[in-house]
Amino acid sequence: MNPINRFEYPEELRPVFRKAKKLEWITVAYLVSTAVVVYLTMGNSQAMKTAWFEDLLSLTPSISFLVASRVFHKKPNKDFPYGYHRVVNIAYLCSALALFCVGAFLIYDSASTLLKQEHPTIGIKVIFGQEVWLGYLMIAAMVYSTVPAMILGRLKLPLAKKLHEKNLYTDADMNKADWMTGAAAIPGILGIGLGWWWADSVAALIISLDIIKDGYTNLKQAVCDLMDQIPKNVDDQKTDPLFQQVRQKLQAQPWVKEHAFRMREDGHIYLGEAFVVPQEETNLMPRLERLAEEIESLNWRIQEFVIMPVSKLPETGNEEGRPN
Repeated sequence: MNPINRFEYPEELRPVFRKAKKLEWITVAYLVSTAVVVYLTMGNSQAMKTAWFEDLLSLTPSISFLVASRVFHKKPNKDFPYGYHRVVNIAYLCSALALFCVGAFLIYDSASTLLKQEHPTIGIKVIFGQEVWLGYLMIAAMVYSTVPAMILGRLKLPLAKKLHEKNLYTDADMNKADWMTGAAAIPGILGIGLGWWWADSVAALIISLDIIKDGYTNLKQAVCDLMDQIPKNVDDQKTDPLFQQVRQKLQAQPWVKEHAFRMREDGHIYLGEAFVVPQEETNLMPRLERLAEEIESLNWRIQEFVIMPVSKLPETGNEEGRPN
């Protein structure tokens, strides 16, 4: 059984983590530039205003990830004996809340504009002595805010799965919200040019439904993680297959009569404990230590697994860990 110590990714995942941090720094720089460009060209467009606000909120996951990446690997101390892993859960909560707020804001802003029947207008801007319809500049700004966001989001998804980094996965969802908002804004701008005053808000409203769905799903999971729910996958948020592997490992021990176990998620890692009723007590300590080491070696995410011999199984709240 390994003692709790300074956490490091396995050697093969350290380049992946460095790449993820690099992508997040690129994302921060890109989103700041996008926010500036959109602000300078948004005019009276409702979709452009929502896209600008969404760009500002989109900074939250990237900044949360970068802050957490400087904290979670710190060595445990007397004040934080379990280490700083849970800062990753806090970062995930911040990111999920930001994504949910983006969807909620888009719905409110777009719906209120439709109800008020506001008629946005797109004016003319003089550039180098030539009159240019501002809508062309808006569309160019939206293309700039769409294509890179799509690329960044797709690059982050496989990294998030390898690192078991839910915050990074949520950031990829935020990038998806970025490019979907931009893609919806373009037909909205063209609609205004054609005299369809409602096209701008309808485009923003439609896209907000998908965004708030992703935001709600991630927000719910972030809260559950903080409440010590059993470990879930990054992508589909189903029970991690590692949970079943641990159960099978315990069931395969001929010297274990009964067992029960529980696991929780602390950021990237899992902590667990098992209670076993031994068939016999011969060489019990070496067996407990060896079994704990075997379980921890199943995957790098299982950072610590404690096994306690008992005469009677306690109530763990996990019926899956009990014998059939």
